[in-house]
Amino acid sequence: KKEEGMKFKDAVWTREPEKYEITDDRISIVTRPGTDLWQRTYYGFRNDNAPVLQMQTDERYFSFTVKTDFTGSKVRFDQCGVVVYLDSDNWLKASIEYENDRFQRLGSVVTNDGYSDWATTDIDARIKTMWYRLSRRESDYCVECSDDGKTFKQMRICHLKKGNGRITFGIYACSPEQSSFEAVFTDMEITECKWEAHK
Repeated sequence: KKEEGMKFKDAVWTREPEKYEITDDRISIVTRPGTDLWQRTYYGFRNDNAPVLQMQTDERYFSFTVKTDFTGSKVRFDQCGVVVYLDSDNWLKASIEYENDRFQRLGSVVTNDGYSDWATTDIDARIKTMWYRLSRRESDYCVECSDDGKTFKQMRICHLKKGNGRITFGIYACSPEQSSFEAVFTDMEITECKWEAHK
């Protein structure tokens, strides 16, 4: 386990949503229409107004795990997940984005110096919960996902140019189009780094 001082209950809002609820073991965020995190690439626009709840740390090796429930997602791009949000031009997020009633996109976005990329795989639209595990090794990061909270599969390994030293990390939820839904986060845990060193 990580030292007792590193607890997600110490998280603070980078941008506070209008409607949310925080208890000892559950956080819910009700999204607002037109909220998103994206910078430039392909779509041309910049959007930097999603609510983000994060904690700050100098710890260079750790893992953060959370379960997301997005049963209410129903409009294209509705999303919630994990985030390392350093500033508007430098961040990492991972989530499932609703597409239609047949499939949705499990993916991640890495933004360095104001340009985002988006790596995805299509999954069944009936999936409404997902665990994520975000791991840090200095300025490199690994994001994994799990449908049961036990067996995790790698989604992405990436580098954040400004991701060395003190960082902020946590959860986010947003609805880029004209939508609103309740995102629910539970089973939050910070542990020793579960992303092994490369041998």
